Amino acid sequence: MDTGPSPEIAANESGSSAAGSSLGGVPLKLFLFAFFGWVFDFYDLVLLGFLKAAVGKDLGLTHVQEGWVLGVALGASGIGGIVAGRLADRFGKRRLLATTVLVYSLGSLVCGLAPNVAVFIVGRAIVGLGVGGEWAIGHGMVAEAVAPKARGRASAFLQAGEPIGVRLAAVMGYVVMPLLGWRFVLIASSATALLAVFVRRSLVLPDKPAERAPFAALLKPPVFGRVWRAFLLGVFKLGTYWTCYTWLPSFLREEMHQGIGRSLTWMITAQVGQFLGMLSFGWISDRLGRRPAFCAYSLLTALAIAPLAFAWPTLAEHPLWFWSAMFGLGVGSGCTAGFGALLAELFPTELRTTAMGTTYNLARGVQLGAPILVGYAVAMHGLSGGLTVPLLLALATATWVWVLPETRGIALTSLGALAPVTKK
Repeated sequence: MDTGPSPEIAANESGSSAAGSSLGGVPLKLFLFAFFGWVFDFYDLVLLGFLKAAVGKDLGLTHVQEGWVLGVALGASGIGGIVAGRLADRFGKRRLLATTVLVYSLGSLVCGLAPNVAVFIVGRAIVGLGVGGEWAIGHGMVAEAVAPKARGRASAFLQAGEPIGVRLAAVMGYVVMPLLGWRFVLIASSATALLAVFVRRSLVLPDKPAERAPFAALLKPPVFGRVWRAFLLGVFKLGTYWTCYTWLPSFLREEMHQGIGRSLTWMITAQVGQFLGMLSFGWISDRLGRRPAFCAYSLLTALAIAPLAFAWPTLAEHPLWFWSAMFGLGVGSGCTAGFGALLAELFPTELRTTAMGTTYNLARGVQLGAPILVGYAVAMHGLSGGLTVPLLLALATATWVWVLPETRGIALTSLGALAPVTKK
């Protein structure tokens, strides 16, 4: 049986936080710190997708090096998630949130100043380390500060910073970069370090260490059953996203022969859809459950990718159909908004940030192979082969989510009260 939330969590749920005003029951200042941390986190992670051609030309990237440059940040995020999550549980979330923002900002600066490929790859690895740590800390703080009945919506509001980060990256890549160059864009991006200063000085963010359990508890029942099931869900869903969006900008320009203006319009259309999809996902998951929501949105993603993969000439002749496919792709991708609430509900208080950081970021770290996998599929079967990869992963997500327990509306639990994984 689940136990109730800790006194600190209960205080937040009853509105007695020092943060003052709230957003959907979440202290507003706490939410804004986590939200902007996530916006710039994701912006730094995806920015290279819009700068790839210019960086490759100036640094003389080979195809192998290009794959490493695209994937190393995703791989490093797995390490960052484990380390930062553990340190946040041990030393407090506020100081570690500030540290992660500072780290990914430093990584962008290193990339912008990089004299060669090797230094650029090191910079991307630093970006990944910071990005991996920030996600679990921000989502853990929000999940612990909101009432169970609204946790899905709060998580979705926070995750909705993702498409905002992508739109910002698209504007910087398509508009600013041709005027001022990729080095300027990356150096300017390091200014997000200023956010770390405000986070570190804030008194509204929780900084009390959790009552810790040993890291080895992640590898023992009943926690491990949840870890590996949630990890595979993350591999499938994040794989759908990264295998699609890592290459979609270049697909639009090089394979689909779209101009810069139209490519930017298509990408913004998908991101508007994803923003709306995230907000609606939070509401639907709070009403119907985490599993039905994940399944439905993943099936929508598959339905949107299929015509892009196999009927591109037909879509080109019917712009409304193409707009609908891109918008549907964005809406379906909104189910990434469910991970914050789902993982917070799956794992106990003593290990929550550690487990969330480990599970989500190892799944994201596996995406190191996403550019290589898609590149191989494109080489073998062209555009259809490349987009078949996210299509199959979307179908896997819709199926696999049902092996996890339904956690909608539960109270956050402690390690001693955690039940084994069973399907309800």
